[in-house]
Amino acid sequence: MPGDRSPALRPRRTPRPGRPRRPERVRWSERVRWPAPLRWYARPPRPRTGPAARARRVPAAVLAGALPALAFPAPALWWFAYGALVPWMLLLRSAPTGRRAALEGWLGGAGFVVAVHHWLLPSLHVFLVPLAALLGLLWIPWALLVRELLGGAPAAGRAAAALVLVPAGWLLSELARSWQGLGGPWGLLGASQWQVPPALRLASVGGVWLVGLLVVAVNCALVLLLAVPSARAAAVAGVAGCALLTAAVWLWAPQPGPSGRLRVAVVQPGTVPDGPDSTERRFAAGERLTRTLAGQRVGLVVWGESSVGEDLTARPDLARRLAALSAEVGAPLLVNVDARPPDRPGIRKSAVLVGPDGPTGARYDKMRLVPFGEYVPARALLGWATSVGRAAGEDRVPGDAPVVMELPGGVRLGPLVCFESAFPDMSRHLAREGAALLVAQSATSSFQDGWAPAQHASLAALRAAETGRPVVHATLTGISVVHGPSGERVGAALPTWARTAAVYDVPLAGGTTPYVRFGDWPVAAALAALAAWCAAEGTRALRRPAPGPSAPPARTARG
Repeated sequence: MPGDRSPALRPRRTPRPGRPRRPERVRWSERVRWPAPLRWYARPPRPRTGPAARARRVPAAVLAGALPALAFPAPALWWFAYGALVPWMLLLRSAPTGRRAALEGWLGGAGFVVAVHHWLLPSLHVFLVPLAALLGLLWIPWALLVRELLGGAPAAGRAAAALVLVPAGWLLSELARSWQGLGGPWGLLGASQWQVPPALRLASVGGVWLVGLLVVAVNCALVLLLAVPSARAAAVAGVAGCALLTAAVWLWAPQPGPSGRLRVAVVQPGTVPDGPDSTERRFAAGERLTRTLAGQRVGLVVWGESSVGEDLTARPDLARRLAALSAEVGAPLLVNVDARPPDRPGIRKSAVLVGPDGPTGARYDKMRLVPFGEYVPARALLGWATSVGRAAGEDRVPGDAPVVMELPGGVRLGPLVCFESAFPDMSRHLAREGAALLVAQSATSSFQDGWAPAQHASLAALRAAETGRPVVHATLTGISVVHGPSGERVGAALPTWARTAAVYDVPLAGGTTPYVRFGDWPVAAALAALAAWCAAEGTRALRRPAPGPSAPPARTARG
C-alpha cells in the first residue's frame, strides 16, 4: 500500500560505490592488550553449556569460594580480601541458569567453610565435609542475587543497586551462619581486617558487619570494572563512596577517652601431654609461673581456659593454693574451672575470681558452647560423630547470663570463655553493663599447628575496637595477646611455643562507641534494603501484563 513503511517493504540501503563500510564497535576491554591472567576477565561471557564446560565449573566454584580464606590468619593477607570474591562472582554472573548459579554458590560456600575451618580436620575428620555442605547452602541466595544483578550487561541503575544489594546478600549469609547452632560467627569476612586501623575505626561505628559490607562492595565494584564496561561510572562511584565513608569515620567518629591503666599478667603454661594427671601438672605449671610475678605490682592475673580441672568447692586444697598465690602476688586471679560442680548437674566451664581469702563469689558459666567440641547438637541424630572424631562425649551445661566482676581497685571486668569472643553481641552487652576490661580465656591446644590460634587471637582486636574496651586474650598454649581500646596491639603476643607469664600495662578507656550505643544497625539496614528490593520486584511482577492467549494453530488444506 502507498505510504506503508513496514520493515518487510522498506527498501534495503546499499553502500555507495567506493565508500567503506562502517566498522563494528569493539568493546574497550577487547581493545586493551591484557596480561595473560586477566584475559579471561576481559572477554565477554560466552554461553558454554556442554558437559565438559559444566564439569570444569564445579572445581572452579569450590576453589573460588576457598580463596577468601587467605585473607584470614595465619596468612593474614588482609589486602587480598578486597578482590578475593571477584573470581567467584565472575563465575556466578556467567551461570547459564539460576539453578546453575545456586549450585555454584553452594559449592563455593562449602569450599569457603572447609578452607577457613580446615584446622578442624583432626577433630571432626570426614564429618567436616557434610558440615561444610550444610553451611554452603547459606550462600545460595547470595549467588542468585549476584547472577540477577550482575549477569549480562546491567544498566547503570542495576549496577548501582548491585553495589548495595550484593553486599547485603553476603551479610545475610553471614548472619544466618552466625547462629551458635551452626558454628557461630567464625570467619566473617570483615574479621580479616583486624590489623587495619581504618577498618577498626569502622568497626567502632558499625561493628564487624559494617567492615564486611564495605569489603564486599569493593569486590562488587571490581567485577563491574572488569566485566561490565557500561557500568564503570557506577563502579568508580561505589569505590569512592566506600573511601569517603571510611575517611569520614576516621576523622569524626567519637573515640573513648583514656581513664587510667591496669597492669594485667597473662599466664601461659604451654602444652601438657595427655595423661591421668595432666590437669594437676597443668595447674602446677600455672602455679609456678604465677609465683614469678611477685613484686611486679600487677592488678590482675589471668589464667587460660580449663586451667583448673577440679571444682574448687570439691577441692578446697586447690582453692587454698590459689588464695596463697593471690596473696603472694598481691592481685586477684581469674582462673577457669572445667569441672562438674557438686551442687549442680553437668560439666561447666566457669571463670572464677580468686582473692587472698579464696574465691570471691564472682563466677561466670560459659553460655555459648562450641558445637561438637563441647556438645553435640541433636545428639540422638548426630551422636555418631563421636566415633569418627574427637567430638564431646558428654554435653557441657551452658550458663544462664553474663556476669560483670569488680576488682579490688574498682575496675569492672567482663569475662568471656573461648569462642564467645567471636560473638560481637556478647562483648557489646558487657560494655553496656559497665565492664571496663574484657577478658577472653581460651585454649586451642588441640589445634596448635594450624591457623586456629592466630584466627582466634585476631578476634580480640575487633572486639576491642567495637566496644572501646581493652581485651585480654589469655590462652593455655598461645597465642595470647592484648589489644587496647582502639584495637591497637599492647605489648608483644605470646606465641604457641612460649611458656611464660607476661605483664601488660593495659590502657583503660571511658565513654561509649557508636556500635555499643546503636548495636547492629548495618544488619538492619542491609535487611531493609533487601526487603525493599524484593517488594519492588514483586510489585513489578504483579504489574507486568499477563501473556495473551496463544493463537490457534492454522488450518491447512489437509487439516
